[in-house]
Amino acid sequence: MDLDKYIAEEMARYEGRCFPVKTGMLKRLLTKKQPCKNLHPNPDDEFSKPEVGPSYRIISEYEQKIRRAKEHSYEEEKDPIIIEKMYPEGYLIINGHHRWGAALRMGVPNIYVKIVNLTHEADLRLMLERSIHDKRVTFDLDEVVFGKEGEEALERGLSFPFSLEYKERLRIGIPALFNYLSVLGYDIWVYSSNFYSFDYLKQLFKRYHVKVDGVITGTAKRSQEAKDKYNRLIAEKYKSTIHVDRNMVLKTYTGSKDFEEKEIPLRDLSWSHAVMTIIDEMEKDA
Repeated sequence: MDLDKYIAEEMARYEGRCFPVKTGMLKRLLTKKQPCKNLHPNPDDEFSKPEVGPSYRIISEYEQKIRRAKEHSYEEEKDPIIIEKMYPEGYLIINGHHRWGAALRMGVPNIYVKIVNLTHEADLRLMLERSIHDKRVTFDLDEVVFGKEGEEALERGLSFPFSLEYKERLRIGIPALFNYLSVLGYDIWVYSSNFYSFDYLKQLFKRYHVKVDGVITGTAKRSQEAKDKYNRLIAEKYKSTIHVDRNMVLKTYTGSKDFEEKEIPLRDLSWSHAVMTIIDEMEKDA
């Protein structure tokens, strides 16, 4: 098939008439595969832009994997295409365009998928409208909030049946730290370059009896224009932001070049308490 022509036809077919819609949690859990032709290329991805387009070298590598799977009678790789439901029909590809292109060209009828609900501008505006605070704390989910079993101290895992759905484990002290920040009047925002559904994350933290006020995921795939717009909306809301990573606490002020930076002296079991102490000191100095 002529993939370039197919992509151009898809772009023309849905231009100005498609937008993302939410998918319920049960549907997301139960949907493991979709027909390749139910998936549509994302107009914001370089894959779909005529001046850039697909990399046929990458597509060829995926096609070889599909051939090997057929020749040796084993199932194709299960690494899913990340998709989001769209109006008027089908699903928009968020990540995995080249795997999808290879499957389409090879005549693969169905492909593994994972449906997500990403944070869009309307969601962001609603989060900001619901907030009554003018200060926030931000965390990187994968680098700071989630931990790896066997490598560091973790909170106790969720009990059955929630353990079947929520596989991520929180580093020890994270729920207590989030609760402490909420009591101090901070909004809590979490970010990730990975493609978590924002409602999934809100429910995960709810199981640990804490609330997150803002969730932005899939940051690596967002256009610079979208990132700039999100940053402007957030800057209009908050007078100050504290960013917490594993080693440092950094406080910045909207509209100012002033900042405060403090190293976190302790790790692991005492890490969250050390962060609380630093933020408490910053509060007193404000």
